[in-house]
Amino acid sequence: MRAVLQRVASASVEVDGQIIGRIGKGFLILLGVSQEDTEAAADKMADKICRLRIFEDENGKTNLSLADVGGEILVVSQFTLYADCRKGNRPSFVKAGAPKEASRLYEYFMERCRQYVDKVEHGSFGAHMKVELLNDGPFTLVLEGDENGIH
Repeated sequence: MRAVLQRVASASVEVDGQIIGRIGKGFLILLGVSQEDTEAAADKMADKICRLRIFEDENGKTNLSLADVGGEILVVSQFTLYADCRKGNRPSFVKAGAPKEASRLYEYFMERCRQYVDKVEHGSFGAHMKVELLNDGPFTLVLEGDENGIH
């Protein structure tokens, strides 16, 4: 499982001209699911993300978690995080999860995040989406993991 996590002041996702997800302060998560991912991998990714202390405290130190600041989450499916660009000029996506299982794990990941955060918004799996964000920092992390851990 791969995630590009951006600390945001606000973010939204639009499909067919309609905003379907919107958050204030929190995380925009672009989430990619691979063929090898499991619920255990989704558990570890959600747990790590929701516990990260990357919001500033009263001393300006990144010491507060999403829950500490009343933050929100917007999750957008992003199979292109598994693009393989080593050969030629057209990316291969063979390592991305099959749509049915990837969609199931995407939904499972969001449910896991809801154990930590009250507001978890999302895009539309497999749809063409327009994502807007106001990155706060900027602060962006790239996380990769499986059932053995996150790095």
